[in-house]
Order: sequence, then C-alpha cells, then structure tokens
Amino acid sequence: MLVIKQINPEDTYQIRHIVLRPNQIIDECKYDDDYNENAFHLGAFLNGKLISVASYYEEQSKSFDGKVQYRLRGMATLPEFRNLRAGSALIQFAETILRDRHADLWWCNARISASSYYEKMGLSAFGDVFTINPIGPHKLMYKKIAQIQ
Repeated sequence: MLVIKQINPEDTYQIRHIVLRPNQIIDECKYDDDYNENAFHLGAFLNGKLISVASYYEEQSKSFDGKVQYRLRGMATLPEFRNLRAGSALIQFAETILRDRHADLWWCNARISASSYYEKMGLSAFGDVFTINPIGPHKLMYKKIAQIQ
C-alpha cells in the first residue's frame, strides 16, 4: 500500500541524486530553500520504502499573478517503482496542503521529458522552452489551485 507523508529535506537527497542528477555530486541535490519555514517535502512509501519525493517552496514567479505561489522542485520516483501512481499521489496530497495555505497556484520548471506527465496532472505550459545547464531543456508549467468553499 502506498503511503504519503511529510518528510525532512535530507530524506529527498538520495532519490533526487539517483533520478535527477546522477552525473553530479549529491550536494547539487540540496536546494537553498530546503529548510525554509514555508517549504514542505513529501515522500511516497511502498511497504515502508521511500520510492518517490517532491518538494514545494513558497516562491513567486514573475510570469504569474497570485499572491501565494508555490514552486515544485526535485520531484522524482525511483525507476523500478514508476507506473504505481506515486507521483500523482504526491501531487494530490500537496494540493491539499496548498489549499490549506491559500495558495493561488503552483508552478515548476519541468524537464521536456516530463512535461506530458505534468499536462496529465492538469498543468499548463507557459512561454518558450529554455535550457537549465547542465540538465537540459525545460518548460515553465503551472496549475491554479481551486479553493474549496
């Protein structure tokens, strides 16, 4: 059974390294805002094993309106556990937290290879493709948060 819960920033580093930055040192998997008081980190566990991670940071993008915006960074699922909907479960769990925090939207710099996945999760692309060195081409993507009345 898949269990989603909040985790500590350092719990994300190994999966970030394996999936997102295998050709860099693990210190490249530590983000400056990991310990910011408004950041939160989620993990998906299968039979007690951490298999997927996602981190959200309160961060404004100048591309969007909205007083409270969050940025998704470092979302990754171990390759052998893909297609279990762990990433989808992380996003759904995060959106509940974001509603509680009265966020207007969340956004991310999505790798081109992952952009169709994010589109399936309800995100829209914004602007042109750009490159983040040394990672590669990305799209700015976003999703508005519907507040439950």
